[in-house]
Amino acid sequence: MYKILVCDDERDIVNALKIYLTGEGYDVLEAYNGCEALDILNRCNGVNSDGTEAIHLVLMDIMMPQMDGIEAMVELRKSYNIPVILLTAKSEDMDKVLGLNVGADDYITKPFNPVELIARVKSQLRRYMMLGGAQMQVVPEEEARQKLIIGGIELDDRSKEVTLDGENVNLTPREYDILKLLMKHPGKVYSPQEIYQEVWQDPAYGTENTVAVHVRHLREKLEYDPANPRYLIAVWGHGYKMCDN
Repeated sequence: MYKILVCDDERDIVNALKIYLTGEGYDVLEAYNGCEALDILNRCNGVNSDGTEAIHLVLMDIMMPQMDGIEAMVELRKSYNIPVILLTAKSEDMDKVLGLNVGADDYITKPFNPVELIARVKSQLRRYMMLGGAQMQVVPEEEARQKLIIGGIELDDRSKEVTLDGENVNLTPREYDILKLLMKHPGKVYSPQEIYQEVWQDPAYGTENTVAVHVRHLREKLEYDPANPRYLIAVWGHGYKMCDN
């Protein structure tokens, strides 16, 4: 059973989320500010038999007392790679961008549609289980495609490791999936909508900024000069491509 940590200072929202999630068979833990969320994560710290962490996903509000969602996100990413979905108000556009910059995987705007919420949770869990420890079957004809190399970047899809000039690079699951998509098709331009559909496996509506933030974060980790990238190139008005000049 997947464990999901729900963190929001509004108890009605926590209760509603718990109803939706338990109805889908998830085990829900509750927190009401960032400090409580981090305490629960630390208490539950450990690894399950399938290699994943004890808590599989976090749903966290941005605006909270004591420690808000952005501060908690920064602290959380120091120790955990589990997916995090931020809960935001429509007026919190800058906070959405900041949350993605510090490691959030997705966000959903209040008031949220329960069907959309559950779909996004399932999408994040599916990705996490594929990358974070679920057993993967590698068929013989795919073995040759497990390692992708472009310039100094090497992606090993069997170990889920990425290196830059021989040095390990720590990527979030979303960043890894975007990089893998672009490296598998060097030179091909993907629009933000295509990237979102491929990586998030959800309909792409209003997601251009989400993809841009993740690409910028990738550049910060993989480019020696992110302002003048060598690998992750933006094609004005069209999207992004991977190349080695």
